[in-house]
Amino acid sequence: MAELVPFILLGVFGGLWGTLFIRANIAWCRRRKTTQLGKYPVLEVIAVTGITAVLAFPNPYTRRSTSELISELFNDCGALESSQLCDYINNPNMSRPVDDIPDRPAGPGVYNALWQLALALVFKIVITIFTFGMKIPSGLFIPSMAVGAIAGRIVGIAVEQMAYHHHDWIIFKNWCRPGADCVTPGLYAMVGAAACLGGVTRMTVSLVVIMFELTGGLEYIVPLMAAAVTSKWVADAFGKEGIYESHIQLNGYPYLDVRDEFTHRTLATDVMRPRRNDPPLAVLTQDSTTSERLIGFVQRRDLTLAIKNARQKQDGVVSSSVVYFTEDAPQLPASNPQPLKLRRILNLSPFTVTDHTPMETVVDIFRKLGLRQCLVTRSGRLLGIITRRMSCDTWLK
Repeated sequence: MAELVPFILLGVFGGLWGTLFIRANIAWCRRRKTTQLGKYPVLEVIAVTGITAVLAFPNPYTRRSTSELISELFNDCGALESSQLCDYINNPNMSRPVDDIPDRPAGPGVYNALWQLALALVFKIVITIFTFGMKIPSGLFIPSMAVGAIAGRIVGIAVEQMAYHHHDWIIFKNWCRPGADCVTPGLYAMVGAAACLGGVTRMTVSLVVIMFELTGGLEYIVPLMAAAVTSKWVADAFGKEGIYESHIQLNGYPYLDVRDEFTHRTLATDVMRPRRNDPPLAVLTQDSTTSERLIGFVQRRDLTLAIKNARQKQDGVVSSSVVYFTEDAPQLPASNPQPLKLRRILNLSPFTVTDHTPMETVVDIFRKLGLRQCLVTRSGRLLGIITRRMSCDTWLK
């Protein structure tokens, strides 16, 4: 149970990293959209690639691919490992038998690797902020996992050496068992990767399942869950949106988030177009121009395409032709503009809500049914229309 403390600290780091990354990346992407930088995406990719190559090559932990780096950080130090992270001192002539003391003292290679990992951590944090959102599939999962794995491995080595040099402390006496490794730095790397990925994406249970499938270790579920939940709590304290939701809002995509709630009671009549002070709604009537009783709905693009096709296939169709949405259109003299029969493109059962329907219900309908628009009526009389973008704009207020 004592080992949960560093796991929770990694969760705190993951939440803080997620908050920093989202705010910095959104600020950079917003600057890209509003300046001349956004007009030259190819040059931006070339420049970032060149800077990355120059800064990453001197450090062996940034020179290799990110997948290889994560694999090395996750691995435990076996007998045949040649990595600097496994440069431990194992001298059988030590005054204290190795079998009675958990873990081993770190050699010069481990301390050298710690400095290189610290520099790699700073580099990964900075470069990930600038690369996500470029016109290139740079990804997010692997870079975020790399940041967390580096931080977790550093913490794991620090806790491991603390346990070795201060094995007589009360906390380590109950923690460590003779003849077994007290601390596994590779586990800390896994926990750190899950924490940072959770801080960026705000995933919890699904993230733990992903990490469990990657590692295959059932005993890792508790530390992974502790770090993932802590990471989400810390990140949510600074903002509820993950990186994907933030980019959706930045680009203005119509997205209805199931986690948001309205801060005040809003009705469909408050969101629909036209508003109270707007000009009245323009409609095509079937019989009377004053009833405005809803008969059906047709989208603008379908109506435009139908008129275009009618002009090509039907002689005498002009802009002054009468539009009929019924099958029994009257026969007109050849000298008069021919009528347009558009009954087939008319949706006779469009989805409608009353003007006093709460927007919580309207948004829930949009989300569950995948609607693009919804008509607002009162006693069968058409009042207005709500589109997906309108509901999203109200949802985000």
